[in-house]
Amino acid sequence: MEFNEAFVMGCSAVGAGLAVIAGIGTGIGQGYAAGKAAEAVGRQPEARGNIMSTMLVGDAVAETSAIYGLVIAILLLFANPFIG
Repeated sequence: MEFNEAFVMGCSAVGAGLAVIAGIGTGIGQGYAAGKAAEAVGRQPEARGNIMSTMLVGDAVAETSAIYGLVIAILLLFANPFIG
């Protein structure tokens, strides 16, 4: 069964949109981490350096899921492997 190219491109656009939704969870998680880091610095100002470095490493790890979603979306839109 062979699909029409327009149908494949439409499904790819929907898939790209779903892939970019991964950024929502990343944004929520990073905002939550920043808020908790601010609370921790408020409680223990002398530990500011350790708290901030730990938060930044965690944010960098969390950001990878959004970057992967963006890469998948770009591949589906511009270098679609499903179009012959």
